[in-house]
Amino acid sequence: MPRAVGPSDFKLYSTLSEPSFSPDGKKVAFSVKRANLDEDAYDSDVYIADLKRGGCAPFTTGKKDADPKWSPDGRSILFVSRRGLKKDDKGNGLYVISAEGGEARLLRRSEDGIDRPQWSPDSGSVYFLSRVGKKAKDNVKVIDRIPFWFNGVGFVYGKRKHLFCVDIGSGKVRKLTSGSIDLSDFAISHDGRSIAYLASSNDLKPFISDLYVIDPAGRRRRKLTRSNMELSGLAWSPDDRLIALAGDDLPAGFASHSRIWTVSPRSRKVVMTDDVDRNKANGLNSDARAESHGPGNLIWTKDGIYFLQADGGSVRLCRKEPGSGAELVVGGDRSIEGYDVHERTVAFVAMTASRLEELFVSSGREREVTSFNSKVYDELKVLAPHHVSFRASDGEPVEGWVLVPEGRPKVPGVLYVHGGPKTAFGHAYMHELQAFAGAGYAVVYLNPRGSDGYSEKFADIRGKYGTRDFQDLMEGLDFVLKKFPQIDGERMAIAGGSYGGFMTNWAIGHTDRFRAAVTDRSITSWISFWGTSDIGPYFTRDQVGGDPWDSEEKLMNDSPLRYVTNVRTPLMLVHSMEDYRCWMVEGLEFFTALKSLGREAELVLFPGENHDLSRVGKPKHRVARLNHYIRWFDGHLKRRK
Repeated sequence: MPRAVGPSDFKLYSTLSEPSFSPDGKKVAFSVKRANLDEDAYDSDVYIADLKRGGCAPFTTGKKDADPKWSPDGRSILFVSRRGLKKDDKGNGLYVISAEGGEARLLRRSEDGIDRPQWSPDSGSVYFLSRVGKKAKDNVKVIDRIPFWFNGVGFVYGKRKHLFCVDIGSGKVRKLTSGSIDLSDFAISHDGRSIAYLASSNDLKPFISDLYVIDPAGRRRRKLTRSNMELSGLAWSPDDRLIALAGDDLPAGFASHSRIWTVSPRSRKVVMTDDVDRNKANGLNSDARAESHGPGNLIWTKDGIYFLQADGGSVRLCRKEPGSGAELVVGGDRSIEGYDVHERTVAFVAMTASRLEELFVSSGREREVTSFNSKVYDELKVLAPHHVSFRASDGEPVEGWVLVPEGRPKVPGVLYVHGGPKTAFGHAYMHELQAFAGAGYAVVYLNPRGSDGYSEKFADIRGKYGTRDFQDLMEGLDFVLKKFPQIDGERMAIAGGSYGGFMTNWAIGHTDRFRAAVTDRSITSWISFWGTSDIGPYFTRDQVGGDPWDSEEKLMNDSPLRYVTNVRTPLMLVHSMEDYRCWMVEGLEFFTALKSLGREAELVLFPGENHDLSRVGKPKHRVARLNHYIRWFDGHLKRRK
């Protein structure tokens, strides 16, 4: 008999990497990752699915191998690995192994990490990104630039991310780019004569990237764009005459949708080919996926440009020819996590709100290739959420979802707010919400104004945090309580992380309707956030509307800290001590203020963790975090007033 989902049950889940087709299209390589609570780490191995004969089998057994890429000649498989590294060691290694099996060979190891490795068209070399910089002689930090740190990475002020090439035969490594730039992505032309890459060069505007093209020797660099765009993905056309880009020219600041553009390396003409008012990225929240495959992933074949597109609570795979409309390739109420294309066959990883990741193949007719998570549903009672939709007081439709524990006449509830704000809830599995429902709580999660998946206008709440978005949440909660009378509106909590933590802090300073609250990796003061976050100055300037020296009143008026004297709701503050996105000062400030005022508050700090604790933190810390949430809810919602 299946039991309710508990905090530690993510150890049962398997998460899959982006798939990689063999050149003949008969096999697919990918990696499978699982949490190992005993070792407080994650195990990951490469698997190969045989599409012709059927079956799927492990290809490596090192427990540290991930993200395989098949060589164009079909003879080898590339992967990244932490083989030989201890749990707290930084970085990873780049390995190659024969497609027939055998021992893997180390090509390169870097404590600064190896990102986005790609084969050359002739299979003779591998290109990758990695940070480089001078090592300090001691532990004294002398900083002369911002950002000085970056979440999940640490101090970056003395390092830059550049493009490298390693020769498969000799193992010789060449650095192809130089200077005060940071690369984020690259793509090699089909003829191997050119490499396109995206790089930022303005430390004060690191979100602005430019497209460059160089030759494989790293000479003859040409800049093709005008330093006015956010860019996040690229792909060469089959004839190498054009380059496709995913990005935007910031018409709505950071609320802008990524769209599809093409650039001619010869004429440098940049053309937007996309008129669909939806974001070209996967912004759905999930704590049951492998590490992000990167926004803006593009593949360009003779049939057109393939890309992911957000649509409400779903993320779908589409295809389009420049100058023509988009065609739906893989749809449905689900989240497409990663994909590869061979001719007109697509291999993709997908999940839903109640079904974990699996590998699928579609060539007109879709079939599920793997069943790694099939036993989970035999052991756990995973709830399917109820979809809700209502019209806000200004007439705008807003949607959301509700998890309701079964067999209970009246249950307390939690309003859970997503981060971002330009992310979304939807048809993607959320372990922590299932764990809250398993503990006996109804969970209400909505996509208020500011969320991804809808129009650009819907996402644009610049300068208006805590206004229309807050109204949507309160009106949505009222709607849900009327629709689901089994939820006890007198026993409600509010919780959320990042922007959701900001909104939790904001809500309890503006209403007393909640009996408890949990704020996670939150924002308390836009002034302290401005000066300490890895994205602080430019994010605050765009999203809130100013700098501390000329907009002090605006920043404080929009900060939860200003309204802390109104707070009567018992609050637990959760923060990671190496969170450089919302630094620990945010939690400390609000906690200190509440305790000084004699209010009920508790601070829970996680050492060695960053902003992504809930998704990729140490397994034991992830369990402890959810146990603290549930303990706080139990202490305030399951007892009578």
